[in-house]
Amino acid sequence: MSGRLFHLLRKCLLLPVCPVVLEIVSHPVLDVEGERRARADFECVQTGMTRSAVLGALSAGLLALSVVIPAAASAAPTAGESSGNELAGKTVFLDPGHQGTDHSENLARQVDDGRGGTKDCQTTGMTTVDGVAEHTINWNVSQLVKSSLESLGAKVVSSRADDTGWGGCVDERAKMASDSGADVAVSIHADSTTTSVDADKHGFHLIVPTLPIPDSAADAAQSGGGRAASNLMRDAYVRAGFTPANYSGVSDGLQERFDIAGPALTSVPLVFVEMANGSNPDDAAVLESDEGQLKHAIAISTGVIDYLLGPETAVEPAEADAESGVPATPPIVAGPLATTTPTPTPTPTPTSTGATPLSRLLSGISPYIDSVGIDGLTDLVTPDNVTSVSNFARGLLEQLMDS
Repeated sequence: MSGRLFHLLRKCLLLPVCPVVLEIVSHPVLDVEGERRARADFECVQTGMTRSAVLGALSAGLLALSVVIPAAASAAPTAGESSGNELAGKTVFLDPGHQGTDHSENLARQVDDGRGGTKDCQTTGMTTVDGVAEHTINWNVSQLVKSSLESLGAKVVSSRADDTGWGGCVDERAKMASDSGADVAVSIHADSTTTSVDADKHGFHLIVPTLPIPDSAADAAQSGGGRAASNLMRDAYVRAGFTPANYSGVSDGLQERFDIAGPALTSVPLVFVEMANGSNPDDAAVLESDEGQLKHAIAISTGVIDYLLGPETAVEPAEADAESGVPATPPIVAGPLATTTPTPTPTPTPTSTGATPLSRLLSGISPYIDSVGIDGLTDLVTPDNVTSVSNFARGLLEQLMDS
């Protein structure tokens, strides 16, 4: 590997404390210089790595390949670099749906629905076929999203502080989102079609409000930025390997609804994610597992990144390396990052090939999670190849270690 590419790799992947190791980083582009420096770095790796530390290594290793291989073939090798401040100046509001059980609030209390009527203040949320509460799944995923976005420089505001107590009525959460002045808000939920097993209905979808919305500020936010951000989130979910829902009138991953109060009361662009159907055993298994929650968090994070940084033009991905078995990486895309603006503005809706460089890198992590799982990653760790944890992977790593 040339000195230029080697230093690009080192710059892209920041060193938090001590490098961690990953076998899949081994690739023909790595030469003697890289191997010598990697072996020297290995001396500080501690034994007994936690599964979270190994996850960080996996993420970093994949990001390294995603940067190095396409950069070597393109004229813009810096397009995929992660500096850790890509989202500086951006604010994201996260609303993990529902709340814990330690409260005495009246969920049936009527509140404004944003369309001249009223609806229940809140609901308890669904429970998966295996008995896991939706509010906990939503919370876990939101914390991973929060950590990853903060590690890239974003300010993240959350509607609730924990998964034990009260989280606020739907109108109160909408006001919190609006008052935050966020560039985008994301409401994180999981769906359910029945209280029993429903093996036929599956998949994710994005709820979008029926337009127009009576409130002019909410209508402007949701018809412009909200709809664009929802389309980009849908594309991010598809890239992550998730299948759009096949029920309740969902079309191409989007479901139009008149009865959801959040978008009708929120004056910043809002994305309403239904991650999966908790009544479907396969969907539920993904929602409940650490690996599945991580995959959902990566999809949500990359959808947010695409919206905040704007659409760009794709560069063709590198071919898979037949000898090493390393899969072809997602395409790196060229173009400057969007500039920070004080107020959110509608973003044109690109296709999934118009994803930002950063989100292309991050979305490539999911296939490796599918292949080995979090617990199985220890088998990939050897002293032969070393890299450091990227900003994004470090954010996820810190959250997983705390959980």
